[in-house]
Amino acid sequence: MTFPVVGMVGGGQLARMTHEAGIPLGIRFRLLSDTPQDSAAQVVSDVVIGDYRDLDTLRDFARGCDVITFDHEHVPTEHLRALEAEGIPVRPGPDALVHAQDKGVMRAKLDAIGAPCPRHRIVADPADAAAFAAEGDGFPIILKTVRGGYDGKGVWFVRSEEDARDPFLAGVPVLAEEKVDFVRELAANVVRSPHGQAVAYPVVESRQVDGVCDTVIAPAPDLPEERALEAQRLALRIADELGVVGHLAVELFETRDGGVLVNELAMRPHNSGHWTQDGAVTSQFANHVRAVLDLPLGDPRPRARWTVMANVLGGDYPDMYQGYLHCMARDPQLKIHMYGKDVKPGRKVGHVNTYGDDLDDVLERARHAADYLRGTIVE
Repeated sequence: MTFPVVGMVGGGQLARMTHEAGIPLGIRFRLLSDTPQDSAAQVVSDVVIGDYRDLDTLRDFARGCDVITFDHEHVPTEHLRALEAEGIPVRPGPDALVHAQDKGVMRAKLDAIGAPCPRHRIVADPADAAAFAAEGDGFPIILKTVRGGYDGKGVWFVRSEEDARDPFLAGVPVLAEEKVDFVRELAANVVRSPHGQAVAYPVVESRQVDGVCDTVIAPAPDLPEERALEAQRLALRIADELGVVGHLAVELFETRDGGVLVNELAMRPHNSGHWTQDGAVTSQFANHVRAVLDLPLGDPRPRARWTVMANVLGGDYPDMYQGYLHCMARDPQLKIHMYGKDVKPGRKVGHVNTYGDDLDDVLERARHAADYLRGTIVE
């Protein structure tokens, strides 16, 4: 029996964990990676080193694959269209993926389907950004480059016209958005297959520090059931309207009037879904593999009352392995996931998952382990 080959473009930690999820199914992986040192390139046996921005490189890579999927959203849209024209399945396809690649396209589509969004428009220069601010409640506003931003990169908190100069230096379109007075950030994670089957994970709370996800709590505490269902239905509708195949993360603002607004979209496994590795019957990674191969999707329900994911960021303590003795002895239920990355200050190098019936206890265990591995605490 011949098992299919899934081609993953991008060698980061998402590819590493997606590969891990395919191993029990006997799914073979082929990886297009920038360098042999990339997170996934360290563990996948079939690795092609090359530039995903080069169409010939993509073509050569794709010839050995049954389906192509992604660790990131940066592959040029026109290259993906070329692969599809040559009969190579690309999931999600370029018509869907462009909504995660280009924030301007995303906002236009979400407006067209009636999804709730912050007030926004494309602005031409700092003066136009100031005019946008004046059309609402004034400064501050948020400016984003329409392509290339992630983890706080390509995003500016702008307090004045003078403050708005830097976003335009890159020479790409800039999207202005109102600064939303939100209660907290939520994420609705769903997975959709080519034949239209879809599953929704519990809505989670995502806590950010300096624009980077720090902690995820599943399910979001004190979220009324009707609001959780509203967020799940919204994410499922977006996945259907955009023709998404695979995992879709819909990042949301919970507003003070009780509603939600769409902040960002990601069409790949997502940091807000890492808790599913140990906290759900079927992880986001396993369901993404199933979806791109058009296999029946797995059960997304949680295994425990609460699951908490805490990111491990690099600090001044590079030898994190030494921390395993303390962390594992202190919490035998702790799950540690490291990415094989060199430790650099502020860099995501891993995450931990904890679970249980008492949220305060689960939160404390996750935070303690992440801080100990980083070296922020020593006991």
